[in-house]
Amino acid sequence: MVDKAARQRSNGMIKATDDEFVEAWGKYQSVTKVAAALGMSTRQTNTRRRQIEVDRGIKLNAAKVVYGNQPGRVDLGILNGTVIVFSDAHFWGQRTTAHKGLIWAIRTLRPQAVICNGDAFDGAGISRFPRIGWTKQPTVLEELKACQDALGEIEDEAKTARHNAWLVWCLGNHDARYENFLAAHAAQYENVQGFQLKDHFPAWKPAWACWVNDGTVVKHRYKGGIHATHNNTVYSGLNIVTGHLHSLKVTPFSDYKGTRYGVDTGCLAETDGKQFSDYLEMNPTNWRSGFAVLTFVDGELLMPELAMKFREDVIQFRGELIDVE
Repeated sequence: MVDKAARQRSNGMIKATDDEFVEAWGKYQSVTKVAAALGMSTRQTNTRRRQIEVDRGIKLNAAKVVYGNQPGRVDLGILNGTVIVFSDAHFWGQRTTAHKGLIWAIRTLRPQAVICNGDAFDGAGISRFPRIGWTKQPTVLEELKACQDALGEIEDEAKTARHNAWLVWCLGNHDARYENFLAAHAAQYENVQGFQLKDHFPAWKPAWACWVNDGTVVKHRYKGGIHATHNNTVYSGLNIVTGHLHSLKVTPFSDYKGTRYGVDTGCLAETDGKQFSDYLEMNPTNWRSGFAVLTFVDGELLMPELAMKFREDVIQFRGELIDVE
């Protein structure tokens, strides 16, 4: 008797059995390479990969791609579900309203992935900019501890809310200060354990950019200026989620191909936090403290949602005020 998989394959419904797919994945560990080997589209490959993971209770992880010592690209292949993206926390030890809101959102929304989109580490003491007067700045060790404490809380909540939620950290320009300083001043220690930022945060998958799926990319920065979210999606041709500018906004763009979105995830730090107050000289900023929530249906990104600080220990989200203390 011909089994179901064989019938489906003969009818052109599938290109390989589950066993053949798992074997191909073990060999290539790449959506693109497996798709090419089995004659499937990348969307079909991602869908099949996730279904086999559910059916067999296994994890088909992609190979970690690195360019030299720097992180490369991460592909999640998420077609349905929720992804939460935050950025620019510049952790100095303060547990901000936006951070509390993020913990609430992870617990409530049970996301498939939580993405730290850069600048969790500030690196004030190893910046190329000179110290301002006698301002006290935290040491590198103090900053690393602050990052480990804050990201550790996020890790714990993500694991509690959803088993095996992805944790991805897209490198930001402030994060890069850690390794840039060491490369410039202690090049002989290259590849020594601890001399890369990712060594201190093993739960987070490092990347320059994270493809949630074929249509949506998350990275710390692309275009600059007040029209960055518009230009990002126009020039990338994708939904693109960035940080860096701290503005917390969504810009739709429509053409013959449909509607796509440029998203700025604001900052998890307080906009008037100690990390910024001295070099900004207490000037007002067009910044907002919060994070972004992305919802996907069949690979399509719905209108992105923003959670924003309303007042101390209160965020606004989906038309409601939520106490996060």
